[in-house]
Amino acid sequence: MERMNGLDAVFVAAEDSVNHMHIGSVGIFEGPPPPYEDVRALVASKLQFVPRHRQRVREAPFSVGRPLWIDDIHFNLDYHLRVTALPAHAERRALEVLVGRVMSQPLDRNRPLWEMWVIDGLPDDHWAILSKVHHCMVDGIAGTDLLGVIMDPRPDEPLHPTAEWAPAREPSRLGLGQVTVCMALESVGGVATGLAGAALHPARAWDRVRNIAVGLEHLLAPSPRAGASLTGPIGPHRRWTRTHVSLDDIKTVRHAFGGTVNDVVLTAVSRGFRELLLDRGEPVEDRTVTALIPVSMRAADARGLFDNRVSAVYARLPVGVGDPIECLGAVRAHMDTLKQSHEVDASAAVVGISDFAPPVVAAALARAIVHSQEIVQTVATNVPGPQVPLYVCGRRMQAAYPYVPIAGHIRVGVAIWSYCGDVYFGITGDWDGAPDIEKIAFGIDRAFEDLGKAAASAAV
Repeated sequence: MERMNGLDAVFVAAEDSVNHMHIGSVGIFEGPPPPYEDVRALVASKLQFVPRHRQRVREAPFSVGRPLWIDDIHFNLDYHLRVTALPAHAERRALEVLVGRVMSQPLDRNRPLWEMWVIDGLPDDHWAILSKVHHCMVDGIAGTDLLGVIMDPRPDEPLHPTAEWAPAREPSRLGLGQVTVCMALESVGGVATGLAGAALHPARAWDRVRNIAVGLEHLLAPSPRAGASLTGPIGPHRRWTRTHVSLDDIKTVRHAFGGTVNDVVLTAVSRGFRELLLDRGEPVEDRTVTALIPVSMRAADARGLFDNRVSAVYARLPVGVGDPIECLGAVRAHMDTLKQSHEVDASAAVVGISDFAPPVVAAALARAIVHSQEIVQTVATNVPGPQVPLYVCGRRMQAAYPYVPIAGHIRVGVAIWSYCGDVYFGITGDWDGAPDIEKIAFGIDRAFEDLGKAAASAAV
């Protein structure tokens, strides 16, 4: 048995029939598609490197502790690996509709919390893999590491021998109770150690408390907001759309006008939301859209561990700025301010409460995070991916679009992932509350077109 960390448990507690807490990606591969048996053999050979894929969640007795991971004694790979196909002569949108439909269904809590869909019938003899993993298993960086394990680094990679696996006997309720108590005592010991360390180094502890206080003040500061329609009640059904841009094009803009690659990307996202809100007839002048942006807290020695290690900042996207270069300047200045604001420290401290708080408090924290729509209007997650090709059964993955969940009262979210010289955007919307998310993709495309023209003019 292994106990979840506090943030993993938050994602479990936050989920209900409307708020589905799984993340995912859509990889598009060169054809022809391989036989199902070949894909199954590949995944079966990789399970030995991802123990979590054969474990399920077991709640602690009477909810006195965080959930635990235990072996699934009924594990069946064919339940998790699924095959479907698009209709003949399907258009681009058919894949997006399918992704929205699959992501609208919650994962079965009685089984390991992942699915992999092999999708045939894409145009030009292409095919796709839709990966769906509960957020309690991985964050963005860990999800990228997971893809690197499941897929191959070379087209001719030999198949790993499939190792024999026998699940551990399922623990009794009494055994679970004993383990939960022991783990709770370990948490108390960890808190005591932390307090003792603070007593030995009071100046360092005071600096951290002060930084957290400054960060909280910055997090909770009111700001002009735009887009009342971006938040509100959501249902269980999702829409999804996508677009992409060359990383070289982003770097050209960055070299011309300064800032980082992330600044340029967030500028395009800002323009996407501006396009959406203007199309809805909502005023945007001098307004911002507040986006929750996850920030990885994963140390180098924690790469390859499948869990969550993130904090967050609240970025104010300047949708009221009409000129794309001025918008980039506003994003750049705001992001520079955020780096000095200690918001990451404050968010990490809030989330860290779940590591030692009683389960009732941790569950309340999870619900508060999910329903923080008074502060946050969207989520924008940017995860760096591999810049070398990945393969499945000898077929190269040519594109990879991410999926981010929405929850609480957030009706639209944007995920960004880079792979092999391109940056891919996946946009998730509530089925009823955001029927027009294609406008965001259009705005992102238009932003890069305008920024590219401006960069070319500046270079002359």
